[in-house]
Amino acid sequence: MALQGPIPVSFELLFPHGCYVVGEIQAAKDFEAKRDTQARDKATGLPVWQVPVMDADPSLKATQKTVTIKILSEAEPVVPPPLPGLPISPVEFDGLEVKPYVHQATGRLAYSITARGMRAPRSAKPAPQTKDAA
Repeated sequence: MALQGPIPVSFELLFPHGCYVVGEIQAAKDFEAKRDTQARDKATGLPVWQVPVMDADPSLKATQKTVTIKILSEAEPVVPPPLPGLPISPVEFDGLEVKPYVHQATGRLAYSITARGMRAPRSAKPAPQTKDAA
């Protein structure tokens, strides 16, 4: 099989309705280390950060809405500004990869999602100009 390792995926495919940061960015813990250390990606050596996001897909059950995205970055990523008057920030991720694995406690298929960057969403297409705008 030609596909080995993480599966690259576009933001639009993974979050077609968008997503929102709903918690703080934290250094991911290295559970294999004897000390309390930040995890590093085995393939790149980059530090791993994690942030909880809420999927805006209205068809998802409440228990499926929140997922943790791991971000590989030397510096701590910065959350884009929140929506006016709300505590949540719309966000998009670049360089997304999905790693399937079997969850040891449940025996079910699960997914780890990593990204190479986080940013504010690209602005929507500009509104068409009207005759009065000229």
